Amino acid sequence: MVKIIGAGFGRTGTASMKSALEHLGFAPCYHMFEVIAQPERAKDWDRALDGEVEDWETVLGGFESTVDWPGCTFWRELMDFYPDAKVLLTVRDPERWYDSVFNTIYQFVQEPPADDDFSLKMRPTIERMIWNGTFDGRFDDREHAIKVFEAHNAAVQEAVPADRLLTYQVGEGWGRLCEFLEVPVPDEPFPHVNDSGSIRDLVEKTQREGKFTSPYES
Repeated sequence: MVKIIGAGFGRTGTASMKSALEHLGFAPCYHMFEVIAQPERAKDWDRALDGEVEDWETVLGGFESTVDWPGCTFWRELMDFYPDAKVLLTVRDPERWYDSVFNTIYQFVQEPPADDDFSLKMRPTIERMIWNGTFDGRFDDREHAIKVFEAHNAAVQEAVPADRLLTYQVGEGWGRLCEFLEVPVPDEPFPHVNDSGSIRDLVEKTQREGKFTSPYES
């Protein structure tokens, strides 16, 4: 049963947050890496995009938290389905966020599709959901993409009751996060995973191994 709903877009520290939440006991945490590791999961999100998911346990059963895409696209639906779950909005300076997305995950879109499970099963869904959906096929328009990012964050902050929401920047450390989640503060540094220089290595490693292993835990 999902207890934490991540509403923040990708490249707002979500890989670090995945590791942090799992370390705090909210494991496993559903992240885009779950779809990269198991591309057949993309069909769940195709059904969601078609409005065919009524029971979210058929998609997220066994997970205690979510962060990143694809889950953040459906934060409203997840809030309704999991009324006791808290909402975690990871944010970042909009200009730096855009540069990070443009220079990393958006570049994957520019590459010719390969004849593998990742490209055949996952890529069309992600393009439909994120680049052609959330960003209207205009992610390369910097001003437009940043407006979408800011509007998304504002919508979450407006819709979620204050006692159910934490707006958080990775880099703040454990304090506010642990207070919000009502768990003890670990006696170790907050994880730092997936900077711009390591994302391709992480994606390739996740595809190869069929699972995501955080460098924080290795």
